Amino acid sequence: MTHIEIISREDLLQFKKELIQEIKAIIQPSRAENKQWLRSTDVRKMLKISPGTLQTLRINGTLRFAKVGSIMFYKYDDIVRLLENK
Repeated sequence: MTHIEIISREDLLQFKKELIQEIKAIIQPSRAENKQWLRSTDVRKMLKISPGTLQTLRINGTLRFAKVGSIMFYKYDDIVRLLENK
């Protein structure tokens, strides 16, 4: 006797959503780790801080940065070190 299970369109859409979320979760951390330099938006997301807090970390010397044109870059290793020290 064969067991048949019917899958609805809604089931497939839910599966698709869950699969995409899992793939994003796997890919996203590794993308940041492969970058040597991060932009302000990436740093704020990693540290879960506001633009003002990031500016304070720059001003008081807690977080080193390099400015190229109008864009600020931060070393990935410095961000990891900051997270480990907190």
